Amino acid sequence: MTITLRCRCGQLRGQVDSRRVAARAVCYCKDCQAYGHFLGSGVLDAAGGTEVAATLPAAVRFEAGLEHLACISLGPKGLYRWYASCCRTPIGNTPRDPKTSYVGLVRACLAESDEQLARELGPLRCRVETQSATAPVQSSGLSTAGVVFKVGVMLVKARLGGGYRENPFFRSAAGEPVKEVQVLSLEERKALTP
Repeated sequence: MTITLRCRCGQLRGQVDSRRVAARAVCYCKDCQAYGHFLGSGVLDAAGGTEVAATLPAAVRFEAGLEHLACISLGPKGLYRWYASCCRTPIGNTPRDPKTSYVGLVRACLAESDEQLARELGPLRCRVETQSATAPVQSSGLSTAGVVFKVGVMLVKARLGGGYRENPFFRSAAGEPVKEVQVLSLEERKALTP
């Protein structure tokens, strides 16, 4: 079972193994909002949220257009935030250390319909960092605890089983990203926060 991954203009393409997606959530944190503002339209929902699918990097296979993959970090210690430079489509967020086997794939790069994603990945029930939303949204309470547990189990299994070694965002387990990372200055980061 695969989900098509592609940027809006179709130059960066790949597949995601849907069986390896642990959970779906919408994040309203200030960093995800800044990332959305950096990329432009089509990333944030009406309340400033970004839908992500939590999975293992090993579940992602790029098939074409890897030359368009680009990366930013909102600061010297922040997550790596990957996007397609050709059309500024968000791809996903990874920790700086590839031994933490995680990528939060952004909904904008998943080509399937909402209905198909719900069938493949389960319903979207989790909303986190709702206090930073730009419009009223309800916190998901206990659903968040379930998502954290599922993602935690996924991370532990990948670490113990060596699954972290397969990572299309890094050249090696030593932590060298496949693309040069643009680290935003404090001034650049502040300009992204309305």
